[in-house]
Amino acid sequence: MISLCTNPIIISVILLCILCLCRINVLLALIVSAVVGGLVGHMNLSEVMNIFIHGMGGNSETALSYILLGAFAASMTHTGLAPILSMKIANAIQSKKYLLIFILTGMAILSQNLIPVHIAFIPILVPPLLVIMNKLNIDRRAVACGLAFGLKAPYIMIPAGFGLIFQGLIAENLMQNGVDVIKNDIWKSTWVLGFAMFIGFLVAIFISYRKPRIYQDLEVKTYEEKDDLKLNKNHYITLLAAVLTMVVQLWTNSLPLGALVGLAVIFGLKAIDHDKMDKLINEGVGLMGYVAFVMLVAAGFASVMKATGGVDTLVNAITPYMMSSKIIATILMLFVGLFITMGIGTSFGTIPILAVLYVPICLKLGFSIPSMIIVLAAAAALGDAGSPASDTTLGPTAGLDADGQHNHIWDTCVPTFLHYNIPLILAAIISVLIFK
Repeated sequence: MISLCTNPIIISVILLCILCLCRINVLLALIVSAVVGGLVGHMNLSEVMNIFIHGMGGNSETALSYILLGAFAASMTHTGLAPILSMKIANAIQSKKYLLIFILTGMAILSQNLIPVHIAFIPILVPPLLVIMNKLNIDRRAVACGLAFGLKAPYIMIPAGFGLIFQGLIAENLMQNGVDVIKNDIWKSTWVLGFAMFIGFLVAIFISYRKPRIYQDLEVKTYEEKDDLKLNKNHYITLLAAVLTMVVQLWTNSLPLGALVGLAVIFGLKAIDHDKMDKLINEGVGLMGYVAFVMLVAAGFASVMKATGGVDTLVNAITPYMMSSKIIATILMLFVGLFITMGIGTSFGTIPILAVLYVPICLKLGFSIPSMIIVLAAAAALGDAGSPASDTTLGPTAGLDADGQHNHIWDTCVPTFLHYNIPLILAAIISVLIFK
């Protein structure tokens, strides 16, 4: 128990959550928590900062992806495609607030699989819809939960796009640790987790945040609205660029390259004049620059956490308690997964760490392969929703806080943490009891 109380990861993650709940900026909270965690891990201040700065490169591809995808999203606005989509959505929903939430949730799902622009569409399409949300008195926490569901559930349960990568990692790491499984087997088990998240999503929009919430009608910086809703040549070029972005991303597994090809098509076919290129890139940085930089800092934080050796210490401290029963072992594995994911900052990067530690325990306790898959997937995914530095929470806030009336921590992180992490934990525990 003493070793758990002095574990640098536990101390850092708890401190990070406390600072964020006290409305300290996420960037500052990450830096302070990393320094404290490093000091607790018996590292000197200079060593902590060196590891932190060098570790920031770990998310450089992700940060570059967000900047380029931000530019691509801005290009959708400059060609007039994004305003048309926003106006079509506004005309379609009229006074149906739940329809709006489901449409945005559906678009978030498509952004993970069909057109993998990830969170870049949110700051483009959502701000123009805030006026409609205000008129309908929609609680934006419900919209945040809908967007978070669309960003997270697909990679857990759908074997396409980001889901293909996540589920491939699970299969690969299980096989490396002696479990005979193929990639196509993963979704047949993890759909249970996706279904649990869907229940959490329904609870959020129909129970927790169904009551009207009043917002002020403040001016939102949006782009010029289009009276003509017809698609022209430039719009079709932009749609072609979106399709090629998806194809290249799936073919090369590189989001930056996909976004670069999309931009090349837009400028090459002159959907946007070349003299607007600098303005477009600047707008891309404005849209996604903060999120990209948070991801860089989160990678530095993760590097410090790994350097402290806190992961091994944490697992070794609770391993003796795992050997008594499957249920206790499952709860403890999920607990560790929650802290590691919130500390490391990525569910994808957590899988290799957890697989090496968990698979031998699961095999010794006689876990079935489906229950092993579910526990590993849930332990890796826990913390993605609710983490202040996760793109699953940063994305919704980027759109919903366009008028300064949506708090990142209390209106995005806390609601998504409660409505998705609790169902994931319950689903994993129940699955262990069922899939014997």
